[in-house]
Amino acid sequence: MEVQETRVQTDRVLTIPNILSMARLVGVPVFLWLILRPEFGGPNSDGWALLVLLFSGVSDYLDGKLARRWNQISSLGRLLDPAADRLYVLSTLVGLTWREILPLWLTAALLLRELVLLVMVGILRRHGYPPPQVNFLGKAATFNLMYAFPLLLLSDGSGWISSLAAIFGWAFAGWGTTLYWWAGVLYVVQVRRLVRADATAD
Repeated sequence: MEVQETRVQTDRVLTIPNILSMARLVGVPVFLWLILRPEFGGPNSDGWALLVLLFSGVSDYLDGKLARRWNQISSLGRLLDPAADRLYVLSTLVGLTWREILPLWLTAALLLRELVLLVMVGILRRHGYPPPQVNFLGKAATFNLMYAFPLLLLSDGSGWISSLAAIFGWAFAGWGTTLYWWAGVLYVVQVRRLVRADATAD
């Protein structure tokens, strides 16, 4: 699978998958502004924030699927897609933690995983390797979190819908956090093997 994707990779910028990824990136500050409006005396805009998250989830699915189907896998797309994923996760963590919907321990656990991954990227660059590609496990973790966050935002209310959203939201958050760390551990193992291989070659 990796060989096939490398063979059809293109340097084109204006592809449909890349445009979707760019639109997701533009949506990050919009989402953060919408979710934090009540904290600064503005009206509650959770409905609009949920729509932005919904668009992000749908476009995240579509950009990868269309890139493979239309042979539009690009170098830029390989950077934009994980960047958009991480920025949405980070912006949602900031917004939901600020509003005290997410506990600090969960936010700290997810941010610590990002810090570990940044260290691994730095080690790879020092040895002349590019950042690790997003694997299926990491993508599955992101999907779980992208389901969890809007549900937890919806749970910030009253009534049976909010109660039901809280149950499913925390279930997705638990799975997402576990998979997020599992994918992170696999990245660490991968980096360790590469570094050891370099040391043996020297």
